[in-house]
Amino acid sequence: MTFTPTDYNPYDFANRRHIGPSPAEMAEMLEAVGCDRLEQLIGETIPASIRQTKPLAWAPLSEHELLAKMREVGAKNRVMTSLIGQGYYGTVTPPAIQRNILENPAWYTAYTPYQPEIAQGRLEALLNFQTMVCDLTGLDVANASLLDESTAAAEAMTMAERVSKSKARAFFIDENCHPQTIEVIRTRALPLGIEILTGAPEALDATQVFGAIFQYPGTWGHVRDLTPFIEKLHAAKAVAVVATDLLALMMLKAPGEMGADIAVGSAQRFGVPMGYGGPHAAFMSCRDDYKRNMPGRIVGVSIDARGNKAYRLSLQTREQHIRREKATSNVCTAQALLAVMASMYAVFHGPKGLRAIAERVHSYTIRLAKALRAAGATLPPKHFFDTITVEVGVGQAGILAAARAEGLNFRKVGNDHVGISLDETTNEDVLRRVLRAFGILNAPLPEGDLAFPEELLRTSEVLTHPVFHMNRAESEMMRYMRRLSDRDLALDRAMIPLGSCTMKLNAAAEMMPITWPEFGSLHPFVPADQAAGYAEAIADLAEKLCEITGYDAMSMQPNSGAQGEYAGLLTIQAYHRSRGDHQRKVCLIPVSAHGTNPASAQMCGMEVVVVKSSPNGDVDVEDFRAKAAEAGDRLAACMITYPSTHGVFEETVREICAITHEFGGQVYIDGANMNAMVGLVKPGEIGGDVSHLNLHKTFAIPHGGGGPGMGPIGVKAHLAPHLPGHPETGGSEGPVSAAPYGSASILLISWAYCLMMGGEGLTQATRVAILNANYIAARLRGAYPVLFMGNRGRVAHECILDTRPFAEHGVTVDDIAKRLIDNGFHAPTMSWPVAGTLMVEPTESETKAEIDRFITALHAIRAEIAAVEAGEIAAEDSPLRHAPHTVNDLVADWTRKYSREQGCFPPGAFRVDKYWPPVGRVDNVYGDRNLICTCPPVEAYAQAAE
Repeated sequence: MTFTPTDYNPYDFANRRHIGPSPAEMAEMLEAVGCDRLEQLIGETIPASIRQTKPLAWAPLSEHELLAKMREVGAKNRVMTSLIGQGYYGTVTPPAIQRNILENPAWYTAYTPYQPEIAQGRLEALLNFQTMVCDLTGLDVANASLLDESTAAAEAMTMAERVSKSKARAFFIDENCHPQTIEVIRTRALPLGIEILTGAPEALDATQVFGAIFQYPGTWGHVRDLTPFIEKLHAAKAVAVVATDLLALMMLKAPGEMGADIAVGSAQRFGVPMGYGGPHAAFMSCRDDYKRNMPGRIVGVSIDARGNKAYRLSLQTREQHIRREKATSNVCTAQALLAVMASMYAVFHGPKGLRAIAERVHSYTIRLAKALRAAGATLPPKHFFDTITVEVGVGQAGILAAARAEGLNFRKVGNDHVGISLDETTNEDVLRRVLRAFGILNAPLPEGDLAFPEELLRTSEVLTHPVFHMNRAESEMMRYMRRLSDRDLALDRAMIPLGSCTMKLNAAAEMMPITWPEFGSLHPFVPADQAAGYAEAIADLAEKLCEITGYDAMSMQPNSGAQGEYAGLLTIQAYHRSRGDHQRKVCLIPVSAHGTNPASAQMCGMEVVVVKSSPNGDVDVEDFRAKAAEAGDRLAACMITYPSTHGVFEETVREICAITHEFGGQVYIDGANMNAMVGLVKPGEIGGDVSHLNLHKTFAIPHGGGGPGMGPIGVKAHLAPHLPGHPETGGSEGPVSAAPYGSASILLISWAYCLMMGGEGLTQATRVAILNANYIAARLRGAYPVLFMGNRGRVAHECILDTRPFAEHGVTVDDIAKRLIDNGFHAPTMSWPVAGTLMVEPTESETKAEIDRFITALHAIRAEIAAVEAGEIAAEDSPLRHAPHTVNDLVADWTRKYSREQGCFPPGAFRVDKYWPPVGRVDNVYGDRNLICTCPPVEAYAQAAE
């Protein structure tokens, strides 16, 4: 007998773990779409004229090989005790939060809570975050987080301009603000024509500005009462912004109590690792008068169809998706997962625990300052919380070196000072090592009273809501987090078929390294030789992304897709300025573009000119040419999405790029649909000059319930000198993010994804994503019209189902979306890019069984629509209108004109493992009319329970 070994490779990550359909299932799917081979389908989908000729060639690693490599690379980072401060601090992540939130796919694979009925858990956690921020800052309304402290400060500046009654065009920055914050604000101000004034608060002439920002405590440690400066601003009808620190506010008087109008900062030190720069949840709060001008997402309280309390995202009409070029911000994401962590940290410790942590940090800082002063050192900040600056003269280099020898990083301040910021991880051993770095041995560490005036001591109560006073036994915390996650539908339960959002597998092996100390514990401003592992990972990822895209250079700084757009357009503008083309301001954008595109262009001071779409959804080339010609030497750029927003590979893409270049413009190709291109088409080879890549879409970073994200930009060589710089790393242009590499720790996820997939695996993933979308389109054809197919009847990686014909019978796209919840699915993208449609993207990670279950659900919904069309049941009486169905519906008196079985267990739904939404359909209008953006009083919970 001849033995024939199996050719099955159990360690083939791409084909055994990441890509859903098996080879046998792919054959069945190909038969359904009418193709013999997968390559035949790709040939019918993607124009041959744009296909790349050179394959992606690097070999894949198995999961265990990847983790071994990550250990090896991580070991090249040197983890030291960083006392650099400047907005980043050591913190202790409670293990219960690390395991049950950060490392739990129920939390990290969820999508933005636009469908509130299936997001009540994370909405409650985010409402806790908002309540925490409002309490600590002393202001009325907070949002559900922003990207980082510096960009939040820049958003605050533009918000101040919108709400200020002053006619001035200048903005004042306190010189005590963190350097990266000053520079990000400058970056934001330049294209908007806002003049920036900096100096000591005493130098403020409030009549010359529409607003000002102060840092409290200051970057060098100073704590001061800002009330006099805020009063001067208000007398001049200007707006006061305070950048602040949540832990300090457990002891210090709140900005709102000083009269501040807006407060911003970072929640990083509430249990979120530094991660070499992020991701971290920034916060913004403001006076009630300004809430409709606040950027980002706001969680509010409404009611459901039965009148029960329900959470939702409020005031969505402020967002760029709706306002487009009239938008005041391009914010399209938050840091939801990190905001949840920070809110749980506050729940975990409660106000007494947080106050104790703050007092301990302050006490250690006082003891250190007294010991240094006793030894003859001069410390300029008379009043401080956790940061001191020490005058060291010509001995600066020696003291910094001595600190490193002790395993410490101090902050280099000018040429003759060092900064030291203490944090939650500080103990007496750290203090002794600090003193040894100054040559002080065996000095006493005397206790002391407050290191700031008693009138600045916080006396107001904070975190009074019962959620912050629950029993903090780990059993109770664990159950609370579990209860919240059970209310949600995330990728760990079911397919999330969101068009343009690419909700693919976030593999466990990709996620594991981000919580290792050698990656999680690095301060973003450590000396380069302490971050050699990060440098290696980032450089290799950049090289692979350049190979994938056909670009020559990458900036990893933008920490969201929308910020990538903004950074890309700034890069184009800087290029034009370098050539003396200051007049180039026109940006051509198709009417079908993502809402962030025109919003980003507006933020860059560009003039948005909208280009028509042809009846088949393609960009109208004749209208594009006419408007490019009309712009002439004023043309700065065009922004196109490829494949198109309609999910089609347009044949005319090279022509559009050529027209733009003919008139001296640059081509921005939005990378939102890159999942249909990797390994098959390179945007940099078809005419693109710059693209952003949504690493949280194509490259496997989880969506985290609404963030984190990363949006690095790739550029051709002529644009490379104009990429974003940073005060810590240099560069000719200003930064767009607080840290040089944005949310650096999650870059590891995309690097791991590329390493395990290998070049061929990435290419196969693209092919299967296209197969899965075409399979859905083929199986649903006849039940739902499929819009915008290519010339050969194919879609790219997503397809648009037209539900508009059902509206004449009273069935809306909302009805279909909510009915899908009963089937155990997140709805596809609703009413975009065409109102009244559903855009479906299954991704390559979904198995045929899950896709078939989704198709079964949609066919069943179509049958229910048919019953309405036939007059068998009215739309308002049908299960479509009453969806989603809750357990309360199941057990309540049943008077509906369909059975409980039909309502609660439709085809496609699991029976044993059925997902039950915790609330019925949420009333959006009620929520906006009765805006509540902090935790309701405990009585509301009691009423809801009854």
